[in-house]
Amino acid sequence: MKLILLGPPGAGKGTQAKMLTDRFSIPQISTGDILRAAVKAGTEMGLQAKACMDAGALVPDAVVVGIVRDRLQEKDCQAGFILDGFPRTVPQAEALTATLAELGKNLDAVLSLEVDVEALVERLTGRRTCRDCGRGYHVKFDPPQQAGICDACAGELMQRDDDQEATIRKRLEVYREQTLPLAGYYQELGLLTRVDGMQEIGSVQQQLLAALQAA
Repeated sequence: MKLILLGPPGAGKGTQAKMLTDRFSIPQISTGDILRAAVKAGTEMGLQAKACMDAGALVPDAVVVGIVRDRLQEKDCQAGFILDGFPRTVPQAEALTATLAELGKNLDAVLSLEVDVEALVERLTGRRTCRDCGRGYHVKFDPPQQAGICDACAGELMQRDDDQEATIRKRLEVYREQTLPLAGYYQELGLLTRVDGMQEIGSVQQQLLAALQAA
């Protein structure tokens, strides 16, 4: 099963990807993770990426695609994979299509989690993290017993900088401008299925599985 999971920050991609990896015994491939791994391993593409990052520049698409290509050829990807966070733009998607063709692989489906913007803002701004033990909470969906205090260690709960509302709205705007056009690209290829991410976790899982059975 070879999949791409699309969705804005806060859509629940991580939770649903974990379910899919467990069910199909395939790896979840995060661009950030494999970039860091390639840099640490000192691969050719990793060294190129490190040079860009050390210079404070964005890693070029060609390097990112090269690192993804290397990862997709590893043994654990023989049965399939879930790409999460890549591609981010239509040019990256076009490069990925060409790369998969060279490797003799085809995508089975592209699943897009659809969530209202205001719901995403509520989900993300409500997150809190313990300064001491790192345990996570949500002020509405998973609150601590005492406001602002960690249940596990009594540490102070904080809101991360990237969970501030202004930051979140900027991230969502970047997603809309850069990544949302991917839906149109994959729809034209007949691969896209939109899934209602506003439902509870189990219902979203059932929608994803139904989409994969129909693919």
